Amino acid sequence: MSALLRRAAPRTLRGRLSLVALVTATLLMLVLTVAFNAVAGHRLQHQADDELRTRAAAVATTVDTSGPTVRVLETSHDELLDADVWIYSGRQLLEAPPAAGSLTRVADALAGRGGQRCVTADVHGPLRLCSRPVPGGTGRAMVVTALDLSPYRSSADTLLLGSLALDAVMLACTYVLTRLAVGRALRPVRTMTDQAGQWSAVASGERFGSMRHPAELARLGASLDAILDRIRTLLRHERQLTGELSHELRTPLSRIIAELDWWRAHPRTADQTRASHQVIAEAAESMRTICDTLLADARDGTLTAPGTAQMLPTLRRSAEVLCVPGELTVTVDGPSLVAGVPPALLERIVGPLLANAGRYARSAVAVRVHRTPDGVGVDVTDDGPGVPPAFAGLLFEPGRRADPDDGHGGAGLGLPLARRLARSAGGEVTYDSGHTPGARFVVTLPAG
Repeated sequence: MSALLRRAAPRTLRGRLSLVALVTATLLMLVLTVAFNAVAGHRLQHQADDELRTRAAAVATTVDTSGPTVRVLETSHDELLDADVWIYSGRQLLEAPPAAGSLTRVADALAGRGGQRCVTADVHGPLRLCSRPVPGGTGRAMVVTALDLSPYRSSADTLLLGSLALDAVMLACTYVLTRLAVGRALRPVRTMTDQAGQWSAVASGERFGSMRHPAELARLGASLDAILDRIRTLLRHERQLTGELSHELRTPLSRIIAELDWWRAHPRTADQTRASHQVIAEAAESMRTICDTLLADARDGTLTAPGTAQMLPTLRRSAEVLCVPGELTVTVDGPSLVAGVPPALLERIVGPLLANAGRYARSAVAVRVHRTPDGVGVDVTDDGPGVPPAFAGLLFEPGRRADPDDGHGGAGLGLPLARRLARSAGGEVTYDSGHTPGARFVVTLPAG
């Protein structure tokens, strides 16, 4: 059913907004129509009751209750007054309309209850009956009058049909006007879409923000301009990288081609062949170095760049850059140790650990460098509250923090980044859950 509704729903924003407006207007008009017809029906019934009471008051003037018995006086309009009128003395029926039939039983019951009351009965059509005691005298006289409700029901039905017809006209107008208004409002969006398809992402200097648009579309235009600027920047960097690679690789590649052509064109001695091989190997190594250097620079990273790092100076420099608060001690077990990663990568791996330790430490942070069976290790220890045991398994998941409202900054990305960088270099970052108090993280890296 849901799939069928999705297929039946309009596919355009204009159609969806028009449908939402139509449904909202339909619900509102339904509520108003029901309320209007309920009020109109109540008003018509109130008018019928007023007419019945007026007729009962007129009939009561022909009833004499001054004597010991109730008498009905004759008047010039007796036939008019006797139409649908019952007169009682106590429970005794004094006068009834001709051919009343079963309706008299309804009047008897109403008169027996006493007081001013009204009921609706369906006897050969809808009828309304009201009772009224005759004032004065000692006799207990009661007048009951009846009124045919068919004209009132007909008026109510006419009002209902008229209101439904008006609702249909209003809903049609609402739908048409909404589509026109939404279409007019979305016209600038269609224009922007067509312009974006026509403009060149690199060569064109056109901007959406330079055109006059409503406030919402102006913000959209500014966002699109920013995206276009980023795309142009990336394309410029790509062209620059391609040009640099082409320019730098041309020379060693030419040397390789020249040596191969010369080696095939002329007989060569063994020494000359070895010399050509050496030239080709040097040119190939030069090409690889060029590619590594340019690609690493383009990525603004050092993952593929070779190098080693002196552990003690690099860690001290990282601590100074991060401005770790409190007492910081950096110790090295044994002689000076060297990691088989570039200094920049070592700083990226250890930096988040030092930042976390400085953020949560109460008074001191300790960094210990030591040799491991597979390379070198770095222990970062603080005397803070430590990691809750329940959160230890989620410690290296991106975006997760043990207590986001602990008053410390951070987005929960530092530790996952440190582990990813260490693993890319053949190392690892782990959390020592057995250390108390505080927290200790252990970094292992290949030796240099």
